[in-house]
Amino acid sequence: MATIELPDLGLVRNYPQQGPRYTSYPTALEMHTDFSLSDWQQGLAQSTQRHLGIYLHIPFCHSLCYYCGCNKIVTRQQQKADEYVQVLLREISFRANYFGLHKVSQIHFGGGTPSFLSADQLALILQRIKERFDLADQLEISIEIDPRRLPDNYLSDLAAIGVNRISMGVQDTQRDVQIAINRVQDTALIANLIEQAREANMHSVNLDLVYGLPYQTETGFAATLSDVIAMDPDRISLFSYAHMPQRFAAQRKIKSATLPDAEAKLALMQQAITTLTHAGYQFIGMDHFAKPHDPLSKAWREDRVHRNFQGYTTFNGDLLGMGVSAISQLGTGLSQNAKQLNDYYARMDNHQQATERGYLLNEDDRVRAAVISDLMCQLRVNKQAFNNKFGLDFDQYFEQELEKLSPYIMDGWVTNSQDQLIIQPNARLLVRLACMAFDRYLQQHVPSQRFSQVV
Repeated sequence: MATIELPDLGLVRNYPQQGPRYTSYPTALEMHTDFSLSDWQQGLAQSTQRHLGIYLHIPFCHSLCYYCGCNKIVTRQQQKADEYVQVLLREISFRANYFGLHKVSQIHFGGGTPSFLSADQLALILQRIKERFDLADQLEISIEIDPRRLPDNYLSDLAAIGVNRISMGVQDTQRDVQIAINRVQDTALIANLIEQAREANMHSVNLDLVYGLPYQTETGFAATLSDVIAMDPDRISLFSYAHMPQRFAAQRKIKSATLPDAEAKLALMQQAITTLTHAGYQFIGMDHFAKPHDPLSKAWREDRVHRNFQGYTTFNGDLLGMGVSAISQLGTGLSQNAKQLNDYYARMDNHQQATERGYLLNEDDRVRAAVISDLMCQLRVNKQAFNNKFGLDFDQYFEQELEKLSPYIMDGWVTNSQDQLIIQPNARLLVRLACMAFDRYLQQHVPSQRFSQVV
């Protein structure tokens, strides 16, 4: 049985506030439209990495899930995918010209619903990447799939073209919850697909769960957790539902009165952490779980976990995003493609590349990004390692930030010693609050309510 110091709910209740998820620093909100191709090249030129991950955004979905805040296009017109794939192939060919020194070790299809594409369409994309990029011998190719709408033999067809990791959204297995979020799916079907993935020799299966959804109760969520554990996935992502109907129109179909209140939501989160860790899963960061033998668990134990726009990962390198709305982290540059499909097509037609906005990090950004990354991924900062890396004195450079942390230090969940700044295990769910103290851009965004609740 896994052992872990569980989050102190009494402590968590004291800090209700919104904040970034810190999949990057600066956050995506700092990107601006006055960002040219030469800026994009400048950021990449300053990279010290030679490993490259590729993210491909497939925006199409067959139906609308009410809870979803992703960039998506709901359609049943399959021909739209044909046009999209052809434009994406052009973007791949253009971007490849800049990565002669990089070796691709990860490819991920996200969305939307990447399984909206046929295996043949995915094969075309992978073939173009193989033709234009240098690929590592041990290549990880992952895809997010909707278990409700898959052709026969789809997973074996994916395995045949090199896909070796899949992720499926379960969210909740209780029918009343599924109806409320417009995502009704059979648990037995998901279990069968997991078996198919293993028969096809795929390396890993991830299942997504969401807590805080309408009509969720501890009894019902206990059944969901039991169902998921019985399916024995390699990884589980546990996400907090962020109800932000002012930003996401689909969420207006969810009545606030049907949502668990703050106390009930915390209880669901605690229940999930307790159940999954007792089932043998390693609790990673704020919201990921993995079997002890999984590479992500090993990386967590060895302080080698990293974080990017895809969440916690074993990957350490540059990330190239392609497709509508895709985000890249390349060297000292953050950038994002056009968010609207027509704009994406127009930019590809007019400029051969689709970057709409971006940001070049300065030295202070890089220093703060390193601290926030250490806190998010290791729950501590080694001050001597920081001093050696940047030629700075941590305590002097962050004198004001440490003062902001003083209430947390007095409450006992942040420890500031001569050698380290540490988030205590029972307060790991509050790590975003600690990171916010180091975010020099945060204040200008607090009134805009652009962020989700910290817990």
